[in-house]
Amino acid sequence: MKTIVITGIGGDIAQGVATIIREQRPEIRLIGVDMNLQHGGYLFVDDFIQVPSSNSSKYIQKIKDILLSESVDTIIPMSEPELEVMYPYISKLGETHCICAGERVISVGIDKLLTINVLKEIGIPVPWTLSVSDGLPSDFPCILKNRYGSGSRNIYVVEDVIEAEYLSLKYPDTIFQEMLEPADQEITCAVYRRRDGNVASLLMLRRLIGGYTGWAKVIEDEATFLMCESIAKGLDLYGSMNIQLRITEQGPRVFEINPRFSSTVLMRHILGFSDVLWSLDESEGKLVSFPKIITNQIIVRTQSAKIC
Repeated sequence: MKTIVITGIGGDIAQGVATIIREQRPEIRLIGVDMNLQHGGYLFVDDFIQVPSSNSSKYIQKIKDILLSESVDTIIPMSEPELEVMYPYISKLGETHCICAGERVISVGIDKLLTINVLKEIGIPVPWTLSVSDGLPSDFPCILKNRYGSGSRNIYVVEDVIEAEYLSLKYPDTIFQEMLEPADQEITCAVYRRRDGNVASLLMLRRLIGGYTGWAKVIEDEATFLMCESIAKGLDLYGSMNIQLRITEQGPRVFEINPRFSSTVLMRHILGFSDVLWSLDESEGKLVSFPKIITNQIIVRTQSAKIC
């Protein structure tokens, strides 16, 4: 493998992935692409190419042109909007030329309502979830969030029917969802499924800072691990995905799945859960072994800045 394209290089996830590859596989040429110019993403790659927005009709053709003109071996899509647009093209690229979680995980994960419905179908207990187009909820408080996209921003706590009516009119492409408690038991789960079907999960109790995981502690929870394993197999995961859940009195309850590497990708790599490198190794036909991750380790997100 000589050349890799990383999309959305202006974002933190792409920069984390680039950092890992640059440190561990310095012989690989990294090309970062992004629709914007005002970011530091080009500092993490060898070459930067501006592309149209993923919702532009010109986006896919530009990506195809880059793959051909730059003799690209592999592309790593970083965001749900890009995955959604690239989805029909992924199967044509082939599993060794596009690092992703697999077509079923992508199709399910980009739609939070579909995520819940499919999890129910494979026997996973889930919080009640309702599209705002289907009416108002009867249980309060609950939350309202975007049906599509990712991240822990733009989430509203809905206290009563008056707020529910107002928010449903203001945000028609959203869903109501059961508020899972307790809030201090939110777990981010990195899940990797090897080609032979073996599954590894890293469970981290987290605290959000500005919508991102700013503090995390490695934990063990058998019920949560077994749930992650069932979801990975039920969705035919190929590679890495991220599961967000809370451990309630009734057990773990998933509220969304990220069909991609998550914002904790660099944090978990430092802990030994190197899903980026595993993905590259398997795409090259190499065998991957899962290490034992020490529990109770605490890891935090840090910041830096550079003058360009």
